[in-house]
Amino acid sequence: MSDKEKLAVIRHSTAHVMAEAVLKLFPGAKFAIGPSIDNGFYYDFDLPRPIKDEDLPEIEKEMRRIVGGNHDFVRTEVTKAEALKQFADQPYKIELINDLPDDATITTYTQDGYTDLCRGPHVANTKEINAQSFKLMKVAGAYWRGDVKRPMLTRIYGTAWEKPAELKEYLNMLAEAEKRDHRRIGKDLDLFHIDDENPGEIFWHPNGWLIYSIIKDYVREKIRKDGYVEVNTPFVMPRTLWERSGHWAKYQENMFITESEKRLFALKPMNCPGHIEIFKSRLRSYKDLPMRFAEFGSCTRNEASGALHGIMRVRGFVQDDGHIMCTEDQIPDEVAKFCALLKDMYKDFGFTDDKIVVKFSTRPEKRVGTDEDWDRAEGALADACKKAGLEYEIQPGEGAFYGPKLEFTLIDALGRPWQCGTIQVDYQLPSAERLNAEYVGEDNAKHHPVMLHRAVLGSLERFIGILIENFAGALPTWLQYQQATIIPVAPTVEKYCEDLCAKLSDAGIRVKADFGNDRMNAKIRTAQMQKIPYMLVVGEREMNEGTIAVRFRDGRQQQIMKVDEFIAYVKDKVDSHFVGI
Repeated sequence: MSDKEKLAVIRHSTAHVMAEAVLKLFPGAKFAIGPSIDNGFYYDFDLPRPIKDEDLPEIEKEMRRIVGGNHDFVRTEVTKAEALKQFADQPYKIELINDLPDDATITTYTQDGYTDLCRGPHVANTKEINAQSFKLMKVAGAYWRGDVKRPMLTRIYGTAWEKPAELKEYLNMLAEAEKRDHRRIGKDLDLFHIDDENPGEIFWHPNGWLIYSIIKDYVREKIRKDGYVEVNTPFVMPRTLWERSGHWAKYQENMFITESEKRLFALKPMNCPGHIEIFKSRLRSYKDLPMRFAEFGSCTRNEASGALHGIMRVRGFVQDDGHIMCTEDQIPDEVAKFCALLKDMYKDFGFTDDKIVVKFSTRPEKRVGTDEDWDRAEGALADACKKAGLEYEIQPGEGAFYGPKLEFTLIDALGRPWQCGTIQVDYQLPSAERLNAEYVGEDNAKHHPVMLHRAVLGSLERFIGILIENFAGALPTWLQYQQATIIPVAPTVEKYCEDLCAKLSDAGIRVKADFGNDRMNAKIRTAQMQKIPYMLVVGEREMNEGTIAVRFRDGRQQQIMKVDEFIAYVKDKVDSHFVGI
């Protein structure tokens, strides 16, 4: 096995040990599923009484006793009838067994007298699980099979590693991640809030909306230079359009539906059908291709409330969305061009090539189009990757329902992955069977274009959350909502500070003067807590000499600068999108 596979086996085996411990401590517990996941594992239980995080140490203690017993994991093959009899008192296991074919060979694993329904694999013996390398993390609720109409189960999350040092490193990372939590920082910096009665929808405050607008304007200028034209499509569109596009059949559970005059409409979860409607609004020629449409379109998706997370996972969002209508021959050049744009933009946000992971997602089980269509689409995307010089990992079955895609994952300051950019090859939506987009080819016949769905940042809301956590709220100067604060030492310099504030503002620097009653050191601490890059301290000497004493957010030694020198310094950092201050 690879190290990753071996770790997954250890985690899954630890989940079984936890299930045994829970059964010993909570007789009568009913078991659902307990897979390994990124960084750990979980198990879902139907328990005779509620448990809390305070119960976890007792479960851990029992788990360590089990691990210390050096028990073998014994694999046994049973028939469906034997499995139904063996798990007769476990309704969730019975449901899983009944979903299997009658002639299925079913496996169980037993350790220390505890038997679980499982495909495996597992470690050979509990001694392969280090008793000091796992920890139970939290208790949560989870609907059985993710269905809100099914019972709510108790989910216990844990983490497991090969060595204690790895567990310690992971827990330290979590502690640092908690300090960087965008929800806490967003509140501290007065960036946004989300109302409990309106989950998944963001109220942007002035500070946060300024950051949002800076990023949006930056993207707009980048894509304009790259040949995109910006469009805007309706927020509400009829069921008939979504039926023809295939979304009504394949994506309806994620859509908000409304009715007017006995007709059904959907709040758009994505912009692509609208962009095809624009393409179809007039007769197009092959000379018009490629056409690159871009839209900051407001979208909404009916995400389960339990899946929502700050501004990272929401119901209402805006993407830096774009669709390229092109010929099949143009796919490699367009994908390569997009990849160059993407890398250039990521660099400005501090994500260099070594912080980008590319994943190639192939055809999913639930899809539209023929296998021949998918062969062509996947082949075209693979050729495009070769032309762009991209190395990638394969993600089998993770493509969109209409086509394969490349996903661009960013690695943040804590080593955490965030999937952001994407480009997807779509032969289906423009086809005669779907929305029937056409252009007149060089042969004077009508053809269907290929549609490339692309985004660099993805959801702007989520990307801002990523930036907040990556920089711990201390955004680069060009992104920060306030770049400088002026701190007068005495009332006698306040008029000079007012004039200074006006001059810096006229030069395009986002600046405020702090004329509050606090002492200078308190004002400096306030500015540092607000993550403001530059604190400009002004006293009698600075006023008389036309200078400012510049204190830097990162703790660098204070510098005395002429006002024009400081303006030039800041403008250089902003214009170059310097990732720092």
